[in-house]
Amino acid sequence: MAYFLGLLIALVGFWLGMSGHFTPLLLGLGAVSLALTLILAYRLDLLDREGVPYVRIVGFALYFPWLAKEIVKANWTVIRACLRAELDIAPTLVKLKTVCKSDLAKVTFANSITLTPGTVTVEIEGDKLLVHGLYEQDSQPEAFIEMDRRSARAIDGKGAGA
Repeated sequence: MAYFLGLLIALVGFWLGMSGHFTPLLLGLGAVSLALTLILAYRLDLLDREGVPYVRIVGFALYFPWLAKEIVKANWTVIRACLRAELDIAPTLVKLKTVCKSDLAKVTFANSITLTPGTVTVEIEGDKLLVHGLYEQDSQPEAFIEMDRRSARAIDGKGAGA
């Protein structure tokens, strides 16, 4: 029930914020569309921790600035590689074991790896990820521990990975 109410509040706030119109007709249409959305979410069994995003707002707010910093750092590495006269990359494939519990946390971790230039997540199978990296020394499993821990904490909650 908490997820249902949280989704209702989030959708009402989003609809009112995006609409900006408070005429009776538009408020009535908004109420009908919200009711249909909630009915469909209930019928499709989407009202769980992964389906209702409001419970992860703080985790996302703390995770994404850190991820942005990591993306900028990785960009400099790739830019230096592109500007060198000789190509000194050493591509590698590495298997990582993640501490993420939910599918959403695993996908967030995998997408975070792919967002960082020079690395691409090739496959997710269970709690293992196959990652391609431009530099073997930068693509060891130890290099991804902090990102794994932070993405698990942001999505799965405080005790994730402990």
